[in-house]
Amino acid sequence: MYQRLRDLREDSDLTQTQVANMLGMSQTGYSKYETGENDIPTAILIQLARYYHTSVDYLLGLTDERKSYQ
Repeated sequence: MYQRLRDLREDSDLTQTQVANMLGMSQTGYSKYETGENDIPTAILIQLARYYHTSVDYLLGLTDERKSYQ
């Protein structure tokens, strides 16, 4: 899951700081999500899925289908 977060961010040419700002948190806090140091709260997973136009299932590694289920 953590590698997918990083890949999505890098594919979108975003920095950790930009994603952290979108989430209303510090870059350090977001970095800990990408490294797996901190668990990602469900509300943050939902925000990230919406932001990247994908599903929470994709972020969690439950599917390899990247598109959203909306």
